[in-house]
Amino acid sequence: MLKALPLVFCLAGLALYTVLAGADFGAGFWQLLAGRGSHAERVREQAHHSMAPVWEANHVWLIFVITVFWTAYPEAFGSIASTLSVPLFIAAVGIILRGATYALRSGTQNRRELESIDTLFAIASLLTPFALGAAVGGIASERVPVGNAAGDMFSSWLNPTSILVGVLAVATSAYLAAVYLAADAARLGEPELERAFRARALASGLVTGAIALGGLAVLHSDAHSLYHELVTGDAVSTLIVSILAGGATLALVFARSFEAARYSAALAVAAIVAGWALARWPTLLPGLMVQQAAAPHDTLVALVVAVLAGGAILFPSLALLFRLTLTGRFDHVGEGATRVTGQVLSASMPKLPYRAALACLIAGVGLLNVAEAGWAHALGVVSLFGFIVIGFLALVPGAFSREEAMTPPRADEPHGPT
Repeated sequence: MLKALPLVFCLAGLALYTVLAGADFGAGFWQLLAGRGSHAERVREQAHHSMAPVWEANHVWLIFVITVFWTAYPEAFGSIASTLSVPLFIAAVGIILRGATYALRSGTQNRRELESIDTLFAIASLLTPFALGAAVGGIASERVPVGNAAGDMFSSWLNPTSILVGVLAVATSAYLAAVYLAADAARLGEPELERAFRARALASGLVTGAIALGGLAVLHSDAHSLYHELVTGDAVSTLIVSILAGGATLALVFARSFEAARYSAALAVAAIVAGWALARWPTLLPGLMVQQAAAPHDTLVALVVAVLAGGAILFPSLALLFRLTLTGRFDHVGEGATRVTGQVLSASMPKLPYRAALACLIAGVGLLNVAEAGWAHALGVVSLFGFIVIGFLALVPGAFSREEAMTPPRADEPHGPT
């Protein structure tokens, strides 16, 4: 169980990255196809405005997946990173270019410069999900052998399965973005943009579904073992969930129930990730099982403790960010944005000591009771002391304030305004 737990973390992070960052990539897709004119400009601005509060937070999940997988399964990570270095490099360049365009966009001085920046952003938004999807396709079709650069540098990711998964990654990104942007436009009271993105959501949903179902024929001929597991093994349940959730999303979008469609669309895409994992379980790479690839026991314990303890601090903050975004608290800029920033800080800071104390408690209990190495026990003791100190500092001010509120004034103190 311990050796498989980090892989569960990685798959959860990959699903979140696919659903959240995928929508960001899809917004760039719709910016590229917006066309010209005032309506096209409004489409681009809406896509940019919707992504602005969360696009950096969404890439946290990619960093999380890389860090956990590298630490927990170093041999598999080295094999994947070396054989698939080309698509991973393309994806990294695309992510960097996307971030750079955000900084450059605010400094543009005329429409021509703005269009050039938006075009670069859109191209990067297409290349990145395709390259990441092609890399996943290479792993899924067992074209990444164990060893340093043991696989072919190009055929490992330029093959029918990889191209299929790359195209599907772009299509699902566009589909998610259209659903999310339609919901944002409805919340903002923009009926024209709502109709535009609703039409895009319906069209891209049908196209994505057709690619996914038609892709089974590609898998049948190019990666038959993967196809067999998807249609007859444990993964068939996730395939059914994805089809049902995708159909429900189309119905919800057609009925203009956009908020519910956000979640059904995310479920449809996340089920695809789960299906890939179940179809290949318990194999990571050809001839390399999860149990064989896992790092030593104490390394895994430290990693799991770090994820759980860090999650106690990080997850509530991310949940607050997305709650504010989905409720429209970031819809206004200028003084409104400053006010919202203050509200975020005021809501986060009082609870931070409690989350830090919980993180220390998780680390202390985990390292002292599960790990075996002396250094892990020492860290566990320090973590428990941290829990005591931070918990005391978090609780005492609240206790003092409650005590002061309950203490009646002395006789010599004034009882009201003079």
